[in-house]
Amino acid sequence: MEHPHGDPQTTDHGPRSSLNALAFSATIHCFIGCAIGEVLGMVVGTALQWNNSTTIAASIVLAFAFGYAFTLGPLLKGGVQLQTALGLAFASDTLSITVMEIVDNIVVLLIPGAMTAGLSDVLFWGSLALSLILAFIAAFPVNRWLIGLGRGHALVHAHHQKVVH
Repeated sequence: MEHPHGDPQTTDHGPRSSLNALAFSATIHCFIGCAIGEVLGMVVGTALQWNNSTTIAASIVLAFAFGYAFTLGPLLKGGVQLQTALGLAFASDTLSITVMEIVDNIVVLLIPGAMTAGLSDVLFWGSLALSLILAFIAAFPVNRWLIGLGRGHALVHAHHQKVVH
């Protein structure tokens, strides 16, 4: 099977397998940035005893910042101009990060005691892990749909192809 960044129509397993692989890769990519920002925001908010709204707001801002940064970095290293790279990052990541953040924060808010648990509490880390897993599951079909339309991470991958070749 071809690398997930390749053309979805040219793998040994057909377009569906490739679309799933590309969507999985895009979701992992988005998940890493979101998870770093979300965990950092929750840890800082909890450590500083911020209220729920402030902690969630910080987590969301950091999730978007890290999510976009994980797309911008390789594009900029590949020689893409900043304005173009920003447009690609916003186009490819915004919906996926938004879905992840909605699911992640709703789950944490719905788990009794999760937002008041301390950093040494299993409930804090367990609820955060569960919320991130569910956020990944929710974002995968969104990324698959966007890539199938030639949008989302398909734009970034197409641009990588132009830069590499």
